[in-house]
Amino acid sequence: MNRTSSRKLLAPSVAMLALSISLTACGAGNETAADSGDDSSSETSGLSGDLNGAGASSQEKAQGAWATGFQGMNDGNVTVNYDPVGSGDGRTNFIEGGVSFAGSDSYLNDDEGELSAAKERCNGEDPIEVPAYVSPIAVAFNLEGVDSLNMSADTIAQIFDGKITTWDDPAIAEENPDADLPDTAITPVHRSDDSGTTKNFTDYLGKASGSWSYEAEDAFPVKGGEAAEGTSGVISAVSGGDGTIGYADESQVGDLSVVSVKVGEEYVAPSAEGAAVVVETSPAAEGRADVDMAVDIDRTSTEAGAYPVVLLSYLIACQTYEDQAEADLVKGYLSYIVSDEGQQAASEEAGSAPLSATVAEKAQGIVDMISAG
Repeated sequence: MNRTSSRKLLAPSVAMLALSISLTACGAGNETAADSGDDSSSETSGLSGDLNGAGASSQEKAQGAWATGFQGMNDGNVTVNYDPVGSGDGRTNFIEGGVSFAGSDSYLNDDEGELSAAKERCNGEDPIEVPAYVSPIAVAFNLEGVDSLNMSADTIAQIFDGKITTWDDPAIAEENPDADLPDTAITPVHRSDDSGTTKNFTDYLGKASGSWSYEAEDAFPVKGGEAAEGTSGVISAVSGGDGTIGYADESQVGDLSVVSVKVGEEYVAPSAEGAAVVVETSPAAEGRADVDMAVDIDRTSTEAGAYPVVLLSYLIACQTYEDQAEADLVKGYLSYIVSDEGQQAASEEAGSAPLSATVAEKAQGIVDMISAG
């Protein structure tokens, strides 16, 4: 894969959406996209040229797997460049025409004019938004002598709001009576760039706790702590200190310890299965176009095994492109991503939950509408 280059590119109703997610990569009894009978191989092979995208750094590992698979299907005649600049910059780059598609951990928001701007960029047509990647956001920490912790949403919120400042604070100790907690100062690490991961994380804090008074935004709202760019920057900062804690896509936390989050009366560790439970019971966003599969995540779910600190990452594209070659590449690549093969590749590389056959089929139908005009 051509990373994902180091240069920065130019800058429905309330009815429940059946966004059920396979709970395992290949679990018995789970229907996959391959089982649905869809065959998009003719759309994904025999192509050539360069395809540029940008956006969510949480998708970086998955994008690497997708690019490798898609390039292989096209005998190396296609080069996919994905710049993990963050969801906010990815959406901006797409709207400004700097890239052909974007990856984003939050859907286009018309409160900020994004949806209208994207429609203008897409020749007056509603932009496509389809799910590509479902993953838990881990609350990862590095504290000498402590390997795991339990925390409620209130405790997590107060840590990231600077109100709980040492690891032996009574709120942490109460939830972890068997842990030997030191008086080490807590250093919360947040994203310095506009990030869909931040928006999903702060959305969880705002909806699941009574201790968070900030709106869910791509920019982290609290001053203080340590700021780091991108998912890799957060992981590096947490790994490099003692007493640090941050939030990141679970697939990239490596050997860091992670928090089990309180759900109902249980504490649940981050997992693709737990993320799937939440997403499949969450409603579709209201007032969206037929080509838009945006979902409002239920952060207060008490379903057994649910892990509510989850991101649902999207692919954003146009229905129509002026250039035929660009249209063919975008259509081919997105078709591969939502296919069974593409979803399995992401699951194996990044630990995401594959889309179910129902969702993959709906997403494929939307992607099939991409054309040149």
